[in-house]
Amino acid sequence: MRKLIFGLRPADTITIIFLLFLSALTILFYQNVPKASFLIITYVVLVVTQVVIIRFKDRGNVIGFFHDLIFPVVCILIVFDSLGGLVHYINPKDIDPALIKLDYLIFNGHPTVILEKIMSPLLTDILQLAYTTYYFIPVSFAAILLMNNQRDEFNRTLFLVLLCFYLSYLGYILMPAIGPRFTIDHLQNAELRGLFIAEPIQSVLNKLEGIKRDAFPSGHTAIPLVVLYLAYRFKRGIFWILLPIVSALIFSTVYCRYHYVVDVIAGFGLAFLTIFFGEKYYEWWLREQSGNLGV
Repeated sequence: MRKLIFGLRPADTITIIFLLFLSALTILFYQNVPKASFLIITYVVLVVTQVVIIRFKDRGNVIGFFHDLIFPVVCILIVFDSLGGLVHYINPKDIDPALIKLDYLIFNGHPTVILEKIMSPLLTDILQLAYTTYYFIPVSFAAILLMNNQRDEFNRTLFLVLLCFYLSYLGYILMPAIGPRFTIDHLQNAELRGLFIAEPIQSVLNKLEGIKRDAFPSGHTAIPLVVLYLAYRFKRGIFWILLPIVSALIFSTVYCRYHYVVDVIAGFGLAFLTIFFGEKYYEWWLREQSGNLGV
């Protein structure tokens, strides 16, 4: 394993930079954000926690595991939740009308309404379950790399996945949208009902996520695609397992009325940008690190 300069991985660096960016953004729009002080404290605490973990990460397996996996997951969840108290107050104009028009122009109708033709309770259960795999795919793949002691592959994976998350969050700030389940629900001819599990899952997700401007671009498309790319590189067997799951997940984003099709298209674009620029940066970082270490 390559020794890290100053204990900082690219994943650590990008997390600190993004948290400082959110702090600066909150300060800039302080008068408009109701819970600005709380958000600033939250971001600062996360930065301090990240720095402290980096400082002591080599003092035992528990702290090391917290640094590798637990803190990144917790940080992503906290930052995502914080966007509900930030995005609408700094950019109150949702772009849903434009996304709805684009979908209609492409399909000559609303995709979520068109998909009612194939809707069934069993299919709804299957696709709602596929949708929830989004929350487990990145963590599970990263954990597999760690368990197999693929440290270099893990560090690259962590960086690319976090980069994709943060870029998607930036997209929510710049182009807020709440999605078809809220904007065109009145146009649907039938409710989306499952046999056993669709409604309970929907209820839990609605409570956990709330109403956030997180439709464009589709992170549920971009993140699994990035993991799929990494699995193809590092764990080909896992890739073939993930391929049908990710395909169902992406289809479920529209079928289950969470996203417009243009959100999904933007998700593909986000995955491409993440991989293209993220890989270039990571390779540059490796070269710089090797040079500084005299390798």
